[in-house]
Amino acid sequence: MAEHYILIGEDDSDDRYLIQSAFEENSFNDQLQFFSDGVEIMEQLEAIRAGNTGSKYPRFILMDLNMPKRDGKETLKLIKENKFFQKIPVIIFSTANSEQEMLRCYELGANSYIAKPNNFEGLVKLIAVIRSYWLDTSLVPSS
Repeated sequence: MAEHYILIGEDDSDDRYLIQSAFEENSFNDQLQFFSDGVEIMEQLEAIRAGNTGSKYPRFILMDLNMPKRDGKETLKLIKENKFFQKIPVIIFSTANSEQEMLRCYELGANSYIAKPNNFEGLVKLIAVIRSYWLDTSLVPSS
């Protein structure tokens, strides 16, 4: 049985595989659900709110900025403007590492902005830190 439900916005199949593997490498038994764009993320959140899925609200959302259809910044803005979703922690997880991008994401309501590491070992460690921090401090009830 999964410990926690975590929603991940990532369109790159290699990055999806690496993120999944990093959770497994840490022996985390969380339900990860991947979406390739912001439209899919918002559809899932609306379905959860309406009770149309078996999922509860995610404990946090880990989201890339560069996704098709609706990018991470647009999706972040929609999440944080919606009273049903705004308390879900959103962690931007991107290769874009400019101060301007970071500041814009924080202005839109990002809870964290983290640059993707260059290697798998770094990813495994980073996933452990992200998960620990956000599951210990999340404002979203677990049940």
